[in-house]
Amino acid sequence: MATSSKKKIGEQKLYDHIFGEASAENIKKCIKHHLLSFQGRDPDRAGPRDTFKALAYTLRDIMVEKWINTQKEYYDKHQKRVYYLSLEFLVGRSLGNSLINLGLLDEATEALHELGHSLEEMRDLEEDAALGNGGLGRLASCFLDSIATLKIPAYGYGIRYEYGLFYQKLIDGFQMESPDNWVRYGTPWEFQRSQHLFPVHFYGKVESYIDKKGRYRSKWVNTEDVMAMACDMLVPGFNNDHVINMRLWAAKASRELDLGFFNQGKYISAVQSKVASETISKVLYPSDIMVEGQELRFRQQYFFVAATFQDIFRRYKKKHATFDLFPENVAVQLNDTHPAIAIPELMRLLIDWQGLGWEQAWDITVRTFAYTNHTLMPEALETWSVDLVGRVLPRHLEIIYEINKRFLTLVAEKFPGDVGKLKQLSIIDENNEKRVRMAHLAIVGSHSVNGVAELHTHLLKTLIFPTFHALYPGKFNNKTNGITPRRWLLKCNSGLAGLITEAIGTAWITDLDKLRDLEGFIDDSSFLERWQQVKFANKEWFLKKINDHCGAVVDPHSLFDVQVKRIHEYKRQLLNCLHIISLYIRILEDPHSIKTPITKIFSGKAAPSYIQAKLIIKLICSVAKVVNNDPRVGKMLKVSFIPNYNVSKAEVIIPAADLSEQISTAGTEASGTGNMKFALNGALTIGTLDGANIEILEEVGRENIYIFGLTAAEAEFEKKHMSRTPARICAENEHVGHIIKTISTGVFSDGDKDFFKDITQSLMSEHDQYLLVADVERYLECQALIEQDFCDKASWVRKSIYNVARMGKFSSDRTIKDYARDIWGLDV
Repeated sequence: MATSSKKKIGEQKLYDHIFGEASAENIKKCIKHHLLSFQGRDPDRAGPRDTFKALAYTLRDIMVEKWINTQKEYYDKHQKRVYYLSLEFLVGRSLGNSLINLGLLDEATEALHELGHSLEEMRDLEEDAALGNGGLGRLASCFLDSIATLKIPAYGYGIRYEYGLFYQKLIDGFQMESPDNWVRYGTPWEFQRSQHLFPVHFYGKVESYIDKKGRYRSKWVNTEDVMAMACDMLVPGFNNDHVINMRLWAAKASRELDLGFFNQGKYISAVQSKVASETISKVLYPSDIMVEGQELRFRQQYFFVAATFQDIFRRYKKKHATFDLFPENVAVQLNDTHPAIAIPELMRLLIDWQGLGWEQAWDITVRTFAYTNHTLMPEALETWSVDLVGRVLPRHLEIIYEINKRFLTLVAEKFPGDVGKLKQLSIIDENNEKRVRMAHLAIVGSHSVNGVAELHTHLLKTLIFPTFHALYPGKFNNKTNGITPRRWLLKCNSGLAGLITEAIGTAWITDLDKLRDLEGFIDDSSFLERWQQVKFANKEWFLKKINDHCGAVVDPHSLFDVQVKRIHEYKRQLLNCLHIISLYIRILEDPHSIKTPITKIFSGKAAPSYIQAKLIIKLICSVAKVVNNDPRVGKMLKVSFIPNYNVSKAEVIIPAADLSEQISTAGTEASGTGNMKFALNGALTIGTLDGANIEILEEVGRENIYIFGLTAAEAEFEKKHMSRTPARICAENEHVGHIIKTISTGVFSDGDKDFFKDITQSLMSEHDQYLLVADVERYLECQALIEQDFCDKASWVRKSIYNVARMGKFSSDRTIKDYARDIWGLDV
């Protein structure tokens, strides 16, 4: 395969005396060198964790020299730089991905074997860098892989959280959260850049004055300062000697002590106030239920934005004396609204620091920024109270008000006399408590606004922001999401990747459209049999790796029906649970009514404060306990909820799946990328016409996907009018009524009829915004068809091959090329 290479490692010279040729022997020498000189360990007595770190340091040595060469090339060619700002990067583990992209997988495997270790052992020792919540952060990481592979001059910027997304335990079916200190053993992948240490200001007040040229100016004074230190993690492109960096900011206390405390003899208080400043980068997404949590989250957003722009200015000013050419040299992509405070920050820097006038500064700002929207949920469109913004960032609030004043003048000219339009579009929401609408700020302050799937973009234009679309024709555009095939096929599914490469060569790794060539094997019985063998081997590997969490003896020949993602009502894990209860009822009524054994697999985390989502997890676990222990069910139905879902677990679960559940309420999921990962690994999809499901349907063909339920337009109508109430559906469909009654009568709660009352009430509500009962009949019909189709193995395998063969559109390489060409102004 293309993951092995005997060539010289790039153009580096510094480590040639140690490394030399890319051979197992030289990798072994480098591992021993790092054990001895860098880690202070006896190579003959080093344990597995020491060896893992030494291997990682070896790869980091290779990557950093490639990175230096990459940076020199940027400067030599005077290339425009792209800055991808994201509050989340769900990196996962780096070892396997680095070995594959560097072409050293085989050599490292051999070197480890000679040292008495296995690559799998090394991989399992690495902590997941869980610096993200879900799809948003994983997309950002996929994008960086594609950016490096396509040799785009770019950087990722975010926060180096000490504690990532919480560690999830399930205790008697209840989600319990504990801290996820992913760096408790340190991380060998990062470089801490203490020379890149920038002050970030908070609080204080604004003083106004007239400068020497008679111009009105403002100065932000009496601030509380936190230092931001750069921490770089390197991202290698695939087989191309190109390495970029993800720069994550860690909060450090400034050197100054509070002299008021100090002079009063309160030295501990003076130190504590500085230590408290470092909490900004301690934890991913603090709970924002409490005021303190809201403030910390807002400070996090400004912290990484302010540090990033000081870094951008530092780099830009090496070659430029003025800011006239700033947008021609700098493109900033805002990954959702979290970094939107960057817009007033850039205005502040240009006006207050660089002395530019408002009009010039605003022109530069708009031409610099582009904004990606990731949500259709109104409650997820971020807003901050004016009081909070004004207290934490007083100068920025002034700038936001001025932006809004000038913007509303434009709106008034476009829609004369229409006060409603002014209120609707204003960056400041004047209803009840005054709040800053960050999505409005991002739209007004960017030259491009993109959705992440065709349906999502259409709904942004017609339902969420129709007046903005009318005001700014051409600003809204679509960039359908994608996934990197290097991690999500080549790395996580080596058996299938090997079979594909044997059949069509290696070109697909960087040109996913080449997978179309697999259709030439669709009637090759030998190929179909080998395809099926790969899937079975993946199921056995899944059971070996995660069997302890399954809670039941699982038949690998059964239909693996998988739903793994963040737990949220709109993603409708509850609908899937209703299907389990339906199957359970059918088995008890007639054991022969189920056509094939089914294994239901769930995984995902609920936000700690999301009570209903946590109750759904409890219900699934309670149903699993009853079903798995009922001897009448036998092997026909098993249910598993795998705790602490993360990237590494996804890499084991996804290749084993037969069926992928993508069943969100139509019109709620922006895109989804899990749907793409499953399809690329040969799972068939059961889904609604939501997000990227629609485009997957268009690519694979209706005969190779299972679509059910309301469309987005129909769902919007039902939310307002409810043509069939849940009570009516239950009355007309006895089986559906039986499913819900089984929950409410305490079958899954030890007879406690009120335990899941909140769930049954939401199901039966005429105001259910997620329309579970409205969709359940068609969902169950679709699942019955899947049961039947899975029995025809040859037909199922053909469908699986078609899904993989037609995934070319959903490569993040294609997505990044679209961004580069249409938004960033780059030739790729």
